[in-house]
Amino acid sequence: MNEEVELIIEETKDRMEKALYHLEHELARLRAGRSNPALLDGITVDYYGVNSPLAQVSNINTPDPKTILIQPWEKTMLGTIEKAIMAANIGLTPINNGEIIRINIPPLTEERRHQLVKQVRNEGETAKISVRNARKWANDELKQLLKDGL
Repeated sequence: MNEEVELIIEETKDRMEKALYHLEHELARLRAGRSNPALLDGITVDYYGVNSPLAQVSNINTPDPKTILIQPWEKTMLGTIEKAIMAANIGLTPINNGEIIRINIPPLTEERRHQLVKQVRNEGETAKISVRNARKWANDELKQLLKDGL
């Protein structure tokens, strides 16, 4: 009896933690005026025929709040990385100087701030719904256990 209840509680905690982890991950990817290597997390590059995350083929640094530096392990990857960043359509323009790729983070406009607020609200609402659904699932499972007579 208690084992089944504990399993339901553990599963519910896992579902809720996944929802919160997803929210944290999505919020980290938003460009809020500061340079953050997480902005480039979703970018993959073709590395000898294999799509690899950008962080696996280069070193990504943020020397100051408005700049991201990408230093690939191999200089031949500069053009490929530059094209991948442009293709990702995340509103950032890479500057290739032959050694590294520099990305200057432009200041936020009023319009972009409003877009960010909408995105944050949507992500927050999605997380709330996920937590609510996990709680509802747990309640339904516990009610079913009570109905079955434990």
